[in-house]
Amino acid sequence: MVIVKGARLLLIAVAASYAILAALGPWLAPKLLYHPDYGSTRVPEGLRRLRGADGLETLVVHLPHPGAAFTLWYFHGNAETLGDIESLLREYHEAGFAVFAVEYPGYGLSPGQPSESAIYAANRTARAFLRDELKVPAAQTILVGHSLGGGSAVQLATEEEVGGLVLQSAFTSAYEVMTRWPILPFDQYENRRKLRQVSCPVLILHGDADDVISPRHGRSLFAAAAEPKRALWVPGAGHNDLRFVAGNNYWDAFSAFRDLCARSSPRAP
Repeated sequence: MVIVKGARLLLIAVAASYAILAALGPWLAPKLLYHPDYGSTRVPEGLRRLRGADGLETLVVHLPHPGAAFTLWYFHGNAETLGDIESLLREYHEAGFAVFAVEYPGYGLSPGQPSESAIYAANRTARAFLRDELKVPAAQTILVGHSLGGGSAVQLATEEEVGGLVLQSAFTSAYEVMTRWPILPFDQYENRRKLRQVSCPVLILHGDADDVISPRHGRSLFAAAAEPKRALWVPGAGHNDLRFVAGNNYWDAFSAFRDLCARSSPRAP
């Protein structure tokens, strides 16, 4: 009887702990997910300010490239802003892409507060500008999401038939970074689940020494993606140094993926 009573009390304690954690999850997640104060407020060259349907400004950068077959739309990671990634965007431009990027609400010079819904809304404002004003069709767009930006890239790939999707150091879902398994409700940025709705070519990039987002996330995302898909696993690379550790292999992977996207989409150039 004592053992049964002890087991019952343990189950009650576990259930109560789970209920408290599940209830606190939506409140704790933004505090753990978003770190806008670490990014700079530097103004990148070519910054544009768009007015969204909600009345808020959305900040974007566009680097045109008349000879480019694709526009690479880059979604930055956490603790970054458009000013922080300006040199990276120019590297993509020099690699033969037109480049487009959007800053998240509450980051850098952007007004508002970051949340999954607010970030998606800013992305849709930027998407309308890219399609309607810059005349870049979805099929000529390759989405690149780094870390937190993977959530934006996957979501947009479920809404439009884009030319390709690249996920670099991305997670399967926000909660699984902390819990390892999908055990809590109200999860955010459910990239692995959404990937099953994506039909364009997919490229997964992940370092095997990433101690922020485990490489198991990259492997799980790769398994969830449909063909055609490619992966670059980089030995010794961490979360933020992947392209430096990979060296030329990084740019070779992008070049090969661009060719794959061109072959896979009849509407691409």
